[in-house]
Amino acid sequence: MAVEVTRLFDFPYYQLNTYSLDKAFISKTSGKWESISTQEYIDQANQISRALIKLGIQPNDKIAVISSTNRTEWNVCDIGVLQTGAQNVPIYPTISKEDYEYILNHSESIYCFVSDVEVLKKINKIKKNTKLKEIFTFDDIEGEKNWKELLELGKDDSNQHEVDKRKENVQADDLATLIYTSGTTGKPKGVMLSHRNIVSNVMSSMERVPLDYGNSRGLSFLPVCHIFERMILYLYQSCGVSIYFAESIEQLSDNAKEIKPHVMTAVPRLYEKIYDKIILKGETLSGIKKALFFWAVNLGLKYEPNGANGWWYEKKLGLARKLIFSKWQEALGGELKLMVSGSAALQQRLTRVFTAAGMPIMEGYGLTETSPVVTVNDRRNKGFKVGTVGKVINNVEVKIAENGEILVKGPNVMLGYFKDEERTNEVIKDGYFYTGDKGQIDDEGFLKITGRTKEMFKTSGGKYVVPPLLEGELKQSLFIEQVMVIGEGEKMPAAIIQPNFDFIKDWIKHKELQIGSSNKEIITSERIIKRIQKEVDKCNKNFGKWEQIKRFELTPDVWSIDDGHLTPTMKMKRAVIKEIYKDLYDKIYKA
Repeated sequence: MAVEVTRLFDFPYYQLNTYSLDKAFISKTSGKWESISTQEYIDQANQISRALIKLGIQPNDKIAVISSTNRTEWNVCDIGVLQTGAQNVPIYPTISKEDYEYILNHSESIYCFVSDVEVLKKINKIKKNTKLKEIFTFDDIEGEKNWKELLELGKDDSNQHEVDKRKENVQADDLATLIYTSGTTGKPKGVMLSHRNIVSNVMSSMERVPLDYGNSRGLSFLPVCHIFERMILYLYQSCGVSIYFAESIEQLSDNAKEIKPHVMTAVPRLYEKIYDKIILKGETLSGIKKALFFWAVNLGLKYEPNGANGWWYEKKLGLARKLIFSKWQEALGGELKLMVSGSAALQQRLTRVFTAAGMPIMEGYGLTETSPVVTVNDRRNKGFKVGTVGKVINNVEVKIAENGEILVKGPNVMLGYFKDEERTNEVIKDGYFYTGDKGQIDDEGFLKITGRTKEMFKTSGGKYVVPPLLEGELKQSLFIEQVMVIGEGEKMPAAIIQPNFDFIKDWIKHKELQIGSSNKEIITSERIIKRIQKEVDKCNKNFGKWEQIKRFELTPDVWSIDDGHLTPTMKMKRAVIKEIYKDLYDKIYKA
């Protein structure tokens, strides 16, 4: 009998009925890949559900899940929680203990699953200030309750009828999860997503995923606490994709070589790092090998979809793929058919060169509040255009307001912000979600993001500047890792730049320059400052005089989540960065 998917916990049963995988989830433990089948996935989820009911969990109770890495246990617990009618509250592992305390209290979470001792330490510091009754760990930690105790408690199936009854009572429009956005300002907001919100997004997004259903391997490593990766995991389940969890981002390449994935998702920063490493490797070559390498790269940077460059270009590209790009593919397992990018703007050079290399990156657009996908590129049927985030997915409507803001309507739009009707009413009007992003839809239906309504500013001369456009252009440079354009109310735009220290150190070594290798020595080197000025000048050519970067300062720090520069989804906290580098700001404008 066919399984209709209307709630998130229907996905495993649909997979069992349609594909029944021997390897549904695969995690690496003690150097060995260990898998569970679809049937084992369902059995363990039911054990968790039965155990939670025995602990007294009621419908609409909240259970937090915090994991430093993606792993099989997360998914088992997710389904186990949802089947009881309770809600899963995923939390980023990298936030401060103060934010943990706020989210746990605001969500009223009463139980919590944590992955490891580091997360546990943070939680234990604030546990007494929360309503948490118990914490269960995924790793074996001496003296702590382990999630396996719940599996054991749930082996007794005498209350399975209660689980089944709870499942029957869960409706598609019921709240499924609270996801706290890692806002760039203020306290995190609890986005309320229903089963229908996420299920509808999975179903509409599936149509853009060209996979061999039931026979594909996916590599997962983006934080599953983010709705992007979480939706992707549900999508993989509905497509019969065996899901492998990378040990860490650092071991991504090694893991990819082992499992040979067909699909993976990432944020632009990761694709940038992969590209930078490849280019650095090319710089170490010499003679004909180096010439061929950069011939292929330059060819790739001119890539256009659908054979738009003509037959001669395609002929040369075929040769480049054979001689050079095949080695790039091997570094990620050799069988990648598709890479998906979301969460932030992707540099066009990355879209072009990786697609030219036979590892197409399909960029999409969405927000936590839209579950998340609104648009996505698709190589088939002329559904791919470089420099855009693709066409709107089925059952979703997008319109552009008079001020250029992107408005979204559809079954994927959130229920609202938890305990915050005022903010909900500010962003949802007449059924449309006001995204805060600016965009344009071209005559072929492709959406292009042009900036954030809140990130635009006026100079003292009354001219508008759109920082993300300048920042995106500057980040095309291999010498620049992060950049924030400033100048609101000032006479001119300027920039605070975090150089790409890894690339620059290798560049110094390759050029045999007499420059120290510390970050401080790098940012004070006249040679480096002049080189980055060259990159800024190149960027400025693409903008009007009033928009051009007139001055910049370099920071010795690597901007990070831990130090407060970035949100867990790698977006800049502009106000925080401006405060951290107040001395550089003053140096630019008060000099």
